[in-house]
This record gives sequence, structure tokens and C-alpha cells, in this order.
Amino acid sequence: MIKKIVIKGAKEHNLKNISLEIPKDKFVVITGLSGSGKSSLAFDTVYAEGQRRYVESLSAYARQFLDKMKKPNVDLIEGLSPAISIEQKNTSKNPRSTVATVTEIYDYMRVLYARAGVPYSPFTGKPITSQTITQIVDRIKELPKKATIYVYAPVVRGRKGEYKKEILSYKKRGFRKIKVDNVIYDIDKVPELNKKTKHDIYILVDRIILNSSLGNRLAESIETSVNLANGLVFVEYEDETLPKKFRKLEKLIFSTKFACPESGFTIEEIEPRLFSFNSPFGACEECEGIGIKLNVDPNLVVPNEKKSIADGAIEPWAKTTTLYYAQTLSSLAKHYNFSLDEKWSKLPKKIKDIILYGSDEEEIKFSYDDGYEKYSHKKTFEGVINNLERRYLETDSDWKREEIAQYQSDTKCERCNGHRLKDEALCVKIDGLHISEVTEKSILDAAKWFEDLQNNLDKRQFKIAEHILKEINERLTFLLNVGLDYLTLSRESGTLSGGEAQRIRLASQIGSGLTGVLYVLDEPSIGLHQKDNVKLINALKRLRDLGNTVIVVEHDTETMENADHIIDLGPEAGNKGGQVVAQGNFKEISQNKDSITGKYLSNRLKIDVPKKRRLAKNGRFLEITGATGNNLDNVNLKIPLGSLTCVTGVSGSGKSTLVLQTLYNALNLTLNNNKSRKIPKPFKGFKGTELIDKIIDIDQSPIGRTPRSNPATYTGAFGPIRDWFTGLPESKTRGYKPGRFSFNVKGGRCEACEGDGVITYEMHFLPDVYIQCDECKGTRYNRETLEIKFKDKSIADVLNMTVDEGCEYFENISNIKTKLLTLKKVGLGYIKIGQQATTLSGGEAQRIKLAKELSKRSTGRTMYILDEPTTGLHQHDIKKLLEILHTFVALGNTVVVIEHNLDVIKTADYIVDMGPEGGVKGGKIIAEGKPEEICKVGESYTGKFLKALLN
Repeated sequence: MIKKIVIKGAKEHNLKNISLEIPKDKFVVITGLSGSGKSSLAFDTVYAEGQRRYVESLSAYARQFLDKMKKPNVDLIEGLSPAISIEQKNTSKNPRSTVATVTEIYDYMRVLYARAGVPYSPFTGKPITSQTITQIVDRIKELPKKATIYVYAPVVRGRKGEYKKEILSYKKRGFRKIKVDNVIYDIDKVPELNKKTKHDIYILVDRIILNSSLGNRLAESIETSVNLANGLVFVEYEDETLPKKFRKLEKLIFSTKFACPESGFTIEEIEPRLFSFNSPFGACEECEGIGIKLNVDPNLVVPNEKKSIADGAIEPWAKTTTLYYAQTLSSLAKHYNFSLDEKWSKLPKKIKDIILYGSDEEEIKFSYDDGYEKYSHKKTFEGVINNLERRYLETDSDWKREEIAQYQSDTKCERCNGHRLKDEALCVKIDGLHISEVTEKSILDAAKWFEDLQNNLDKRQFKIAEHILKEINERLTFLLNVGLDYLTLSRESGTLSGGEAQRIRLASQIGSGLTGVLYVLDEPSIGLHQKDNVKLINALKRLRDLGNTVIVVEHDTETMENADHIIDLGPEAGNKGGQVVAQGNFKEISQNKDSITGKYLSNRLKIDVPKKRRLAKNGRFLEITGATGNNLDNVNLKIPLGSLTCVTGVSGSGKSTLVLQTLYNALNLTLNNNKSRKIPKPFKGFKGTELIDKIIDIDQSPIGRTPRSNPATYTGAFGPIRDWFTGLPESKTRGYKPGRFSFNVKGGRCEACEGDGVITYEMHFLPDVYIQCDECKGTRYNRETLEIKFKDKSIADVLNMTVDEGCEYFENISNIKTKLLTLKKVGLGYIKIGQQATTLSGGEAQRIKLAKELSKRSTGRTMYILDEPTTGLHQHDIKKLLEILHTFVALGNTVVVIEHNLDVIKTADYIVDMGPEGGVKGGKIIAEGKPEEICKVGESYTGKFLKALLN
């Protein structure tokens, strides 16, 4: 058995034919500058080959979907074990996926509630017990006299299948009629059922007219039904005392298992599926298990209350060019006697309600003049909001729907109050709480609740729950061990940061207890505060101690100190990288003369603390008061304008809620006139917005979702490049226009792949696979277009250059060079000009956005918000990033960074430290001011770590 992974001749991406050995069953860190080939080695070579070999061992049937997996460009790899990658890729954006479902805790909770839960009647608040047959008979006898009642035994409810055998056996037992999917048939004439759709099959046990001469017949029918349908009886009847046209079929459900005899509230069954909000049996019928509904929001319809109606206070109606809406409003003003020039905020509430929600029964005379004729008529007014809701439902045009959607916001579903489940599921409780109340707890509180549960259950319940509780507690402990104590179990997966999502996957991997596996992780420390780093490192060591090889791509110093082996790639990024500069333990790397990482580890190179901190420009601050979203505790945030502010604090202390969901969303609504507007989390007010003219959030989301988008198209460098090629003499002779050099329109592109350069194969149960196009060999263009050359290079060659090469190649063409230089400035000299957006990491996408902002003309009044911009950055690159951020500030702009990285924190002008802990114990600002002042605050964790750095 080889105790190491041997790699020879790895040439993937920018790796320079490297050979190395990675020790097995050890904790190995691969580090190096951003773009030096770390991911190419860890993911595209080692992991891809481990994955591919595993797939090769599957059956031919499974392989037919997978045979397109590319073999990495490497001469030889031996000693590989099956590989599992835990990447930064954002988890599913599906609103149905929550922390509890991803970690499988919810599955166990559903079983726990189904088996040990006690149902309570929502009407009387008493526990629901099962009914006896006598009780059921008495209840039926209370129905109106002379009613004809039908007694059904529901044998199949909402299950797939053909049920031929079953129906035949019921026929043999002498039943004559059967109701299938709400249609009654003779039992001989039941049609063939589609086995792929769900069916309801009820057997008609008896048809009885209620009168005094019933005798024992009713009780016998009920008993038969109960035996057939596992304790259930459906009774349908028509009230004969009502006139014919008012009669409707009434339906009663009885259960010898669970029903509240007083209110008649019945739970048909308590099965795990009743607690699933992804199944029609458990989901709230109103919101279909999502917990929120999209409704038109009056705050978005009238975003600015200081405007008058004449100035366009009612935004959706002010935008249209037709006179219809304006004339509607002036007719309203005439009828109710108010002025259209009055500020919206000054109008009486009654008038506002009529405009937004309609005039109910009151008819109003509307006069219209469309330029051809004048006409008027009397009718009720439906109201702006109802008008938008109606048009949203009625329209067939996607454009119209999108237009109206920007005035909608999420509101809690009123029926289930955001709990996602039916009343039947929510009335089952354990220790006084229903299942959704438990998932709303943070992982820390939930762990405590499940821990205490063992003492709060009676003997029978405990016997049932013992094993389930063990599983739940184990999983919660793993989540606590990777520093996620502040997440609530009901948190949607789509709202987690990359680092959080990755740590959840890490926790579930530790939980699976595999050994002999190769784990490849991508910067797991992202989004973790220094104080939680220890927990993460211990979790990784635990994986290693189980007998696994753990390979981590990481820049964090503390992680490197704890590693058994470090591989440093470099010396620089892109084409100047891809070689192994140094390997060994922490000490050997820090003493290595050639390694840039080593220079930073040994402090021979460092990021300097600025000599003086900037103060707020003219002493002006932007303030947000009384923010209470998520876990914020009535927070007042002050941001000095014209300086670099860093918002920091433990994970889950409310940084993102405060900065992104409150500050950014609030200013985005008032300052930026764009479509993606979200309602900010609740706050009381803000001051100082007149001092900034726009707010820009530079996040880590991809710059494009398709292989068509690339750095050149995003930063706007591709336009001038195409114009340059169009201006060449050869193009002019052929009469080519700039469109000829675009791979998005017909003409110059290769039509086999429609200018993608790759052909996409859709996999049924796996991510799409991209294969290079045979026709154009990935150049995206047809032969004629490629014949146009400048300095011996065609447009495809230009897209294939790195940014550094592009700067030299276009050195005399200023408008192209300036665009490329900004990319070089943000440390992206190594990426290709035409690199597909899908292959860029989150950090790279964020820096491309920075470059785009850099290339714009600065007004000196912009506010930039960055969420953890150091993701994926080596200290050396952080140095460059900080230079750019300080450039933004030097021009008079304001930069707000959410960050855990101490190098960024120590260079900030102003720090807002949140805490003291995460989740419910956080949500306060515990310290603010210059970094030196933060160090003096005792309860600040950030201060403790900063102190060591600043001294």
C-alpha cells in the first residue's frame, strides 16, 4: 500500500509539468498566490482523477452518462483513493432547502414527531385521542334526519399504482361500488389506472337513510370500514332539509385513531410525511410550503412619500406613457376633493387607502380623453395595488410580469404564519413545541432543547425516541464543532455564505464517518472569525484521524501552522505560476528564500499599518438608526464618509443583516433607480444620504452564468478590441463590421457551437458537461474571421491571451490598454481576456467587478460595499486589494468592508465591531472607532486578536 499520492507531469491549466508527492492520511495545505494553480492541482487534477477512476468502476449503464468526464492533463497519478470535494459552490438556491433539510436533521425530527408527538386540538387545546366506534355512530346519528349517508372506506390515499389485485379482492368480498379519484364506478367497470400518477380509492361500504329503524346496521358498516381502511371512515351526506339548489355534498372524516370529538378536528394520520413541507400532505395549502407569499408592497408602490401624486409618487402608474392612469387619478381627486399636488405623506389615511386598495362599493364618475374622443362612465375603483395584482395574474407577457414583480415583496404567509406546514402538522407537539418552533431555534438552542428532552419525555415516548435523539444530537454536535452555533435550523440554504455552506457539508462528512477517503476542501476558513478558527482546524484534524487524507487549499496562517505538510505553488500567478516553489512543514516554508508565502509567514514581508487614520470627511457621517432585522438589537450604525470602514465581529453577529440587508437595501431603494430592489429589514430612519450619490455592492456572485460572458465583455474591453479589428485594412476590404467579431451573433462565429467554443451536454442527474467544439477547436469563430490578423494574432488569439500579455500587445492603443490595466491593477494579470465566466472563482469575479468600477469616472461621492473581498486571496494579493480600496477612498468615496481578515481590519480607518457572540447573543455594536481604540474594549474578540498584531 503506497503511503503517498504520486503525481507526475501535471499540466492542467497553468501547471508547468510538475511532479510531486503528497503524503496520505495527513492534513495537507496547498497554498500560493491567487491564480498560481492551487485549484488546478487540488481540484482539476487530484480530485478530478480520483472522481473519474471511481466512476470507471461503476456499471456500464451508469458510465454512459459519465463517459464525457475529461481525464486531467497529467502523465501519472498513483495512490489515489475515492475523492470527495467540499467546495465553495453556493448551495441550492431552492427556497425549499433549509439548514435542517440539508443536514438531514429534519428527516429525523419528522420521524420523532410522527412517533412520539402528541396531537392537541387547535380549538380546545386538549390532547386529541382516538374515537371509538360507538362515538362515531353517535356523531353520525346527530346528522339531519332523512339524510342519505354514504359510508366509504378509504383504502388508498394519494399513492401511485394500478391496484388491480386489490380491487379484485374487494370484489370477491362482495363490495359492489367503488369511488376512484372522485368518480363512482361499479366494481367490475373500474378503468385501468395509470401506475405513474397518484390515486384515491374509496370503497362504498353502505348507503343508509337516517331514520329510527336503523338497528345495528350503521355500527356494522362503520366497523367494516374501520377494518378495511386502517381505522378511517369517510362519511358523505346531503342535507335533505335544505332546498335542492342549496344542497352540497358534505364530507366528514372519522378516525379511530386521532380526532377531537368536540370540534371535529381530525388528523387522518400521523406519518413523517405530514411534517414535510415539500409534500402535499404536509405543506400549507396557501403558500405550498414555502412560508412566504409574493404580494404587491405599498412601500415599493410609493417609495418616496415626499413626492406628490402629480410628481409621480405612485411609481408603477407614473412610469407609463398612457394618459389613462393620470386621468383616473384626477377623476378620483375630483370625487374625493383632494389635490394631486399635495405631498403623499400629507394626504389623509382614508384617501391613501382608497387610492391603493380601491373604493369598495362607492361608484365614482371617471372622465377620459384619449385625444380622439371624450367619454365618461360611473364605476367602482379597484385600487392601484389590486390593479397590479390582477394584471400580474392575467398577463401572458413575461416582460409585464417582470415589470410588476419589482413592486412585490415577500410577506409571511398568513395561513401558516410562515411555519410552512398545515394546521394538522402544527398541532402535534412534543414538550409543548411543534416542529416548526423547534426549527426556528438556533443550532445552539436546539442542541440544548434536544439534550433536555430526554428528561421531559415519558417512558413510552423515550423508548421510541431514544435512537432518533442520538442521531439528532450527534449531528447538532458536529455543526457546533465547525462554529455554526448561530444558524437557525429553518434558515434557507440560499441565504448562507459560501463558507457557511461549506462548513455544513464538512459537518455532514464528519458525521458520515468514512475512512480511507481523499477530501479536497476549498478555503474552509472563509467567513469564520479568528476565534472560531480553532474549531474548524480541529474538525479537519478529526477527519484526518479517522484515516482520511485531507487536502485544503488555504491562505490562512493558523491553518498552515497546524498542517502536517504544506505545498507552496508559485512563484507568481497565471503563466508565471504553476510550479512547486517549496514544500515541507510550516518552519521549512517560512525559512524558504524563494517562497513569497514564506516571506509573509516569517514577517520578512508584511502589510503595513497606515501612519495615520483618516477622519470622516468634513466630520460627516451616514447614520442608520434603530435597525431590528433578524437578530439585530435596535442598532444605530454610524459610517464616517470618505474613509475605509470595516464591519467585523464573530460569525452570525449580524454584520450582513446590518450592512447588506438594511443599509444597502435602504439606500438602494432611495438612491439607485434599478430593478433589483429589495425591501430593507426594519429600521427607524437614516441621516446623511444627501452626501452620497450612489451605492454599489461588489459581491462574489458570478459575473455571468454562461460560457459566453467573460472578463473582456464584462469590463467593456471587448468593444474597443472588436472596433480595432474592424478598422484593419483586410477587414475593410472584406467589408466586415464589428458584429463580425462577436461570438454572440451570426456572421463571424462558428455555427457548430454557436460561438460558445464548447458544446454543452446536459446530464440527467449531474451538472452539465462542457466539451470543446470539434469544428472551431474552441476558438468560437469561423475560418474567415480568423484570417484577419493584427501583429500576427487573430481575435481568438487575443481572447486567449492573459491580461498581462494583452497589456503589452495593445501597448499603443490607449482605450483598450486602460481597460486591461484596471484588471491588472486588481491582481488579475494572470487570467485570460476571454476566460469563461463559469470558470472564475468567487474572489476573481469580485475583483473583475472592482476593475469595472475602477475604470469608471469617479464622482467622489459613491459608497462601495464589499462582503469579504479577501476570499481566495493570498496576503500578497490582499496588499494589492487594499491599495485599490484606499485609492477609492482617496478620491473621496466611502468604502464599507465586511471582513474577518486581520490584515484588512488593521488598515481600516474606522471599525464597527459587532457581537459579543453569534445569533441571539449577538446583534449589538460592542465597539466602534479606530483600530487602536477597539483593542481597549474587553468584550471584543476582534480587539484581542488585533492587539497582538498592532503591537
